[in-house]
Amino acid sequence: MQTLVRAYDGLVNVMAAVSGGMLLWLMISTIVSVLMRNLGMQPFAWLFTSSEYALLYMTMLGAPWLVRHKGHVHIELVTAALPGAMRRIVSRLVALGCVAICVILAWKGLDLMLTNLERNDFDVRAYFFPRWILTASFPLSFGIMAIEFARFVFGSELMHSGEAGIHE
Repeated sequence: MQTLVRAYDGLVNVMAAVSGGMLLWLMISTIVSVLMRNLGMQPFAWLFTSSEYALLYMTMLGAPWLVRHKGHVHIELVTAALPGAMRRIVSRLVALGCVAICVILAWKGLDLMLTNLERNDFDVRAYFFPRWILTASFPLSFGIMAIEFARFVFGSELMHSGEAGIHE
């Protein structure tokens, strides 16, 4: 079981690292595109398309890691005003709601990906790119986010600290 947990944790960390690499690629591709335009050249078509894909993958692959480290946006104003026992209940209910939403989105994402595979859909802009490769990020990321939110439902750590304001 411990090996499975380590493998899962490694997967979340690898997804976050790939997301960081995508952010780096966005910076490089933007600089290259601007430089090419300033030099009177037409930027490569694949440069713009790969940046669009990177925006999607960066968001989807980094989201589970953000949930794990409470890096997602949430408001502590209500939970800060609640007594300890009620705050725990509310925090776990909010996390449970997040699990439910992520499971639904993972299911719909899987349905979309399978539809793309069945129809043999392609994204046809700069080059032909199988659309299922894009939509595969939905069931993967939302499924893992559901697991991460479930850790706040069933684990000892709460999603909400009960402290309003910015804590950096």
